[in-house]
Amino acid sequence: MSAASTIRHDWTLSEVRELLNLPFNDLVFRAQQAHREYFDPNEVQVSTLLSIKTGACPEDCKYCPQSGHYNTGLGKEKLLEVEKVLEEARAARSKGATRFCMGAAWRSPSKKDLPYVLDMVREVKSLGLETCMTLGMLTPEQAGELSEAGLDYYNHNLDTSEKYYSHIITTRTYQDRLDTLANVRQAGMKVCCGGIMGMGEEEDDRAGLLLQLATLPDHPESVPINMLVKVKGTPMESVEDLDPFEFVRTIAVARILMPASHVRLSAGREAMNEQMQALCFLAGANSIFYGEKLLTTDNPEADADRELFRRLGIKPEALATNHTDDDEAAVLAAQLEQEKTRHLFYDAANS
Repeated sequence: MSAASTIRHDWTLSEVRELLNLPFNDLVFRAQQAHREYFDPNEVQVSTLLSIKTGACPEDCKYCPQSGHYNTGLGKEKLLEVEKVLEEARAARSKGATRFCMGAAWRSPSKKDLPYVLDMVREVKSLGLETCMTLGMLTPEQAGELSEAGLDYYNHNLDTSEKYYSHIITTRTYQDRLDTLANVRQAGMKVCCGGIMGMGEEEDDRAGLLLQLATLPDHPESVPINMLVKVKGTPMESVEDLDPFEFVRTIAVARILMPASHVRLSAGREAMNEQMQALCFLAGANSIFYGEKLLTTDNPEADADRELFRRLGIKPEALATNHTDDDEAAVLAAQLEQEKTRHLFYDAANS
């Protein structure tokens, strides 16, 4: 097998299975080696996620409290006003976030709503933040408009393997998701794409998802690895818990397969103790969402993340210096603000 840090797109299912079944210490050691060749092992990218339109989604994703197919007690909310989104983005920037992600519970953006979404992208980007959105499926034309507005990343998760996919979602196909990813790439945006662990899938399904991601023509720049958040009222509310070590193994294999990608420890952190999160960072996770909510589910609060970072000697990753924005003054101001926040996170660890 090739060196762990080599960027490949020709992985096989047997190779991924072999990695998942390595002795735990050997797997984590190999993942850490790959991680150190592409990233500072003591930096973690900090992002914030805001729901810009909540509830009443027509899709039937069995894990999702926002699906209109299930009664989870979640209220329907209209698309947020642009100024409200900007207010949240400024607050996220002041707390050290370098990327601001916006999610809408849609099958795909409507012609009526898309202009407001494009305004959100432009305005948030003018604050010097990287921008990311998840809006459902995109046509080539919609992807082009988002790219032209300056959207940096588009999130569209595959969720699970193609084999297991129909057990989770029936209202859109696996190919629909791959088509949206291709449209995003064609439009020149970066891709954020991962999946959800603990939905009753087999190990081979986790292997199949990772293989699909690692054999795309270009690896996703961000790979969110989510732990299922079981929500009452969804078909997944009583699914059996995934062994935490299996989750860490998935993080580690994602790092080995896609060594230059940010691997995001995403949904489900609220249920993880500090030791499990530390293991995930050791296994190659180097991105988190922070804040009280991830769309509609709980997430550790920012103060708890700061304290964990302090204890582990981790600091937030700085905003990329090649950030492209016409308003250079705004970008510089954002970088200075984020650098101050990085010191607030990190100084206590050296005191």
